[in-house]
Amino acid sequence: MGRRTSLKLDRWVSCDLYNEKSSSSVDVYVLGHFCAKDWSPKKLQGFFDRATCPRMILLLWNLELLTAKAFTGTYGINYGRIADNIPSPDEVATLLRAAKIKNVRIYDADHSVLEAFSGTGLQLVVGLPNGLVKEMSANASHAMTWVKENVQAFLPKTSICGIAVGNEILGGGDNELWEALLGAVKNIYNALDKLGLAGVVQITTSHSQAVFSNSYPPSSCIFKENVAQFMKPLLEFFSQIGSPFCLNAYPFLAYMSDPENIDINYALFQKTKGIYDMKTDLHYDNMLDAQIDATYAALEDAGFKKMEVIVTETGWASLGDSNEAAATVNNARTYNYNLRKRLAKKKGTPLRPKMVLKAYIFAIFNENLKPGPTSERNFGLFKPDGSISYDIGFHGLSSAESSLLSLKVRDS
Repeated sequence: MGRRTSLKLDRWVSCDLYNEKSSSSVDVYVLGHFCAKDWSPKKLQGFFDRATCPRMILLLWNLELLTAKAFTGTYGINYGRIADNIPSPDEVATLLRAAKIKNVRIYDADHSVLEAFSGTGLQLVVGLPNGLVKEMSANASHAMTWVKENVQAFLPKTSICGIAVGNEILGGGDNELWEALLGAVKNIYNALDKLGLAGVVQITTSHSQAVFSNSYPPSSCIFKENVAQFMKPLLEFFSQIGSPFCLNAYPFLAYMSDPENIDINYALFQKTKGIYDMKTDLHYDNMLDAQIDATYAALEDAGFKKMEVIVTETGWASLGDSNEAAATVNNARTYNYNLRKRLAKKKGTPLRPKMVLKAYIFAIFNENLKPGPTSERNFGLFKPDGSISYDIGFHGLSSAESSLLSLKVRDS
């Protein structure tokens, strides 16, 4: 093992220098946080160019780091907690690490979760609940306080890489929230910027299918007229700060709304004739790809052709009411297993083949206190006791704890 030297550049940038015995080079790892406006790649490279080492290799530092990235790889999961019988946050962290699921979204900024995830390496997107959006839009100082207390205070030990401002606001039933969303987004972003964290923590908001009109075939999709006047300024701001469009996409719900005309195999990534889009001359063999490309079509129509789409929720219920016949364990297993295989291929969609698909699965657990139909309480990959709901290649909590314990013993 080579010699390690820690170097502090300023209050936001710290580096570890590794002088490997087998090489004359020094590998530089940028740790912690950096202030993008103060430390550009050119300026930082200049610092190392003036060093006395024979050769400097700067790792994990490039132009992309000037824009926060909240997703590593292609697979993530939502950690909903509307339940009174699920494992503790510490146990959840153990479960996720054993499953090698690194990307996690929560719907608030609960401090017990943030503390439990400290030092785990899990990449966490916290949520600003809809109930706080109006307040954050109206008062910049409150936004600053929220960011300080719920984000800055836990960095860098807890890897908070994103803030989701509200969830499914546009297209929802509260028009006052529509009007407040952009202001809240800007105030939260400005707070991050003033704290030197805008290059570390990405700002997003997730949208449901309710923002779209004419989504079949995919190429015909546009934003609803009453949504567009709020959506376009939001997209303009996201385009400026490098944020993606976040989509909650549920083939389960689409199939349930029209089971007579939609082939369930198409919704489940099973073998099917699929659909053909004449305008683009593209074939779709699964509904999720079609939903994502419909989103790309709407973005292009609005003038944002280059914006990336990330799926922030998708899943399939394993139990439902009598009128939810598709909510079965077998269908849930099929959808989530095939989705996992689809994401592992690290490929794009027919319309954006080079834009690798990334998705957060909904959800870790069944949530017994969620309102609504039975299906709403049964999207979990795991049961409340931490055992698997069905087998798609993950292990339950007891297996996860044993696995991590054996790793610790082996490493000691």
